[in-house]
Amino acid sequence: MSKTYLLPNSTIGIIGGGQLGRMMALASKAMGFRVIVLDPTVDAPCGQVADEQIVANYTDLAALKELAEKSDVVTYEFENVDNDAIRSIEDIVRVPQGSELLSITQDRILEKAYLESININLAPYAVIVDKDDIVQHISSLGYPAVLKTTQGGYDGKGQYVIQSEDDIDKALGLLRFGTCVLEAWIPYEREVSVIVARNAAGQVETFPVAENDHKNNILHTTIVPATLDAESVHEAEAIAVKLAEYLHLEGVLAVEMFVTSSGAIYVNELAPRPHNSGHFSIEACNISQFTQHIRAIAGLPLLEVELLRPAMMVNILGQHVDGVNDLLDAHPEWFVHYYGKQEAKIDRKMGHITVLSDNPLVEIEKLRAMKIWS
Repeated sequence: MSKTYLLPNSTIGIIGGGQLGRMMALASKAMGFRVIVLDPTVDAPCGQVADEQIVANYTDLAALKELAEKSDVVTYEFENVDNDAIRSIEDIVRVPQGSELLSITQDRILEKAYLESININLAPYAVIVDKDDIVQHISSLGYPAVLKTTQGGYDGKGQYVIQSEDDIDKALGLLRFGTCVLEAWIPYEREVSVIVARNAAGQVETFPVAENDHKNNILHTTIVPATLDAESVHEAEAIAVKLAEYLHLEGVLAVEMFVTSSGAIYVNELAPRPHNSGHFSIEACNISQFTQHIRAIAGLPLLEVELLRPAMMVNILGQHVDGVNDLLDAHPEWFVHYYGKQEAKIDRKMGHITVLSDNPLVEIEKLRAMKIWS
């Protein structure tokens, strides 16, 4: 009788060789799988730990075909992959995340329309083609409002906060990338996220609700558990489960949300893969988001997630590397993860630190006192 799940020594192909791909590869190797990654950068972070790297652009159909033919299953580490390219290999190899999910999550207009169609609460928005559209819709959306490109934005790129009428002309540069979305500003009290996993058998498991803080639109810290009441935690988890089921998810999905002072929850964005706000799970949970993702795409049962201990995660950007390195011998409580990137650029994610603590908020205060992240 043939197995419906992947056995050790099967090959997992990964499109994208960044830090998420690297941590997927490490999880895969621990489970006995072989790993091939496709990425245009020689010695990419994932390539350093994979069995093989195909150095090619994500739109290179011949390279994608090679990856598909060498792999038993293919996954992707980010959503800014060409959807047609993914579709071109689905007849050759199984791509559990699929091209349909990718098409929804890589286009903000499609994503919002889909969320509305299944009655998910989100910020009021308008589709913007030119300046006249902004002027017309901002009167009803109000100030401030956020103009975002429909594709390609991450870590604050591809968006502009319009605080007043004077900012409209400054935001117009985004329109050169095409149609945009103008979102009403949600006066949120907390930013939270839920990593949810689902496999082909329909089993769904969620990771603890995480509370996130951003600086310059880049994730700065995450704490778990989030400082929410039980009702809000249940609602956030229920939203993530609903999305996983409606999307027929195979793998993990990150659902980013805003929580207002009244307890209202608005979905902000979806990411159909492991997420920065889930890195705490490597040390703080009985299974990491990366291992859960690999189990899902390999056709294996998922583990019910347990938070073993509260935790705080902080990103190490390029400007933080020297400060962190100077203190490595003074902080044995730090679980330090570096991603293998050679050049430490300003605001480039170089690694992260996780600290297990019964009081994660105290750990954040300790960070502030160090001045590395100030």
